[in-house]
Amino acid sequence: LDLTCRKTPCFVKFSEMEKMANSQAEINEVQPVLLSVHTQCFNTQSTGGSTLQFYFIGKKCEMLQDMNRHLEAVLKKKRALRKRLVKPRCEESLPIEATFHKYVVELLTEAATFIEKLESHLQAVRSIPEIPNTVKNMDAALTKTEVLVMEVEELADQILKWRELQKEVYSN
Repeated sequence: LDLTCRKTPCFVKFSEMEKMANSQAEINEVQPVLLSVHTQCFNTQSTGGSTLQFYFIGKKCEMLQDMNRHLEAVLKKKRALRKRLVKPRCEESLPIEATFHKYVVELLTEAATFIEKLESHLQAVRSIPEIPNTVKNMDAALTKTEVLVMEVEELADQILKWRELQKEVYSN
């Protein structure tokens, strides 16, 4: 179990996407705070507040601007990250431990079988809406077949009766 719990390379994309979402959330949280600090700074300047208060607000503003620059840099990297995530990785091989090779081979054979039968499965799924009409047609055909069977039985009885009459006629 300890061997299987380590991070595998196939989940790297998901962690990168999670980091990107977290960065976006941080930006969304910081922007209103930055706007409020700017507003406080403007209000302090316009009301002529104490210089000490202005000094601390200025420091907060600088810290938030630094954080904002950092998050903007992360967003600029977002395009490159998206390109990397969209790029197909089928040319690269994923390392699989030897103990799992047997299961991978079984999985690949089942995947090949599934792909071979995919068209027939899709056709079956497409025909699902037509099933009620098909059942009605089959019921109608069954009823007609039963009527024809009854008519054939009556004809067979009539032929047998006619045959016996012919035998009597020839014997007389």
